[in-house]
Amino acid sequence: MASYIESGWLYLITHFSDFQLASLGSFFLHEGVFFLSGLPFIFFERTGILSKYKIQSKNNTPAAQEKCITRLLLYHLCVNLPLMMVSYPAFRFMGLSTSLPLPSWKTVLAQIIFYFILEDFVFYWGHRILHTKWLYKHVHSVHHEYATPFGLTSEYAHPAEILFLGFATIVGPAITGPHLFTLWLWMTLRVLETVEAHCGYHFPWSLSNLFPLYGGADFHDYHHRLLYTKSGNYSSTFVYMDWIFGTDKGYRKLKALKSDVEVSSKQM
Repeated sequence: MASYIESGWLYLITHFSDFQLASLGSFFLHEGVFFLSGLPFIFFERTGILSKYKIQSKNNTPAAQEKCITRLLLYHLCVNLPLMMVSYPAFRFMGLSTSLPLPSWKTVLAQIIFYFILEDFVFYWGHRILHTKWLYKHVHSVHHEYATPFGLTSEYAHPAEILFLGFATIVGPAITGPHLFTLWLWMTLRVLETVEAHCGYHFPWSLSNLFPLYGGADFHDYHHRLLYTKSGNYSSTFVYMDWIFGTDKGYRKLKALKSDVEVSSKQM
């Protein structure tokens, strides 16, 4: 398997420049992962397939879904792509590499874990700041236009928010100066995580059922249902920051209430 990956990587670095791979390559990889993982949830919502796993009974209209896709394409082309292109010199300065051999899996795994932990910490505080009155009204309320989120709404946000919270995603790689392969893997996992958190479905196989510290769709869906400045559940991936600072109290109370109701119904 490793030899196939290295052969594919050799093809990339011999046919494309570092700039093309780091900017355009990153952009097209992001678009592919984002839309391929997010579009199925529009299909699920429109057809009612897997509706028994849907967290909210309310559905978005086709017009609302189309508005989201149109805005996303505009934001990605006019904000994300230029940002990736102008960021290239900074990442080169910080040690971004594309050469062979690829980093060991131990190195990749250690860096990815570090990125997730650091991103979650930075994102929590940035997201909580966005829920202050002025910033919520003028910036973050755009993201909360969708009280019933679906996968693609994960990146539906004000351009200022894209830049502000995007810092949480790049700060880890900026510190370590990773190999581009590691950066691509991190970007892929982060996109899949945020799409899942906004998907609107809680499946039996959801990661939150397997890992107690993982937030997932049920945790973040509660955040979207409350369109106020103090809705809680600010974390991106894990739940411990909200637990430590008590910003998940409403969610925990609701979960406990639902649990009590389920126990009572079973006893009847």
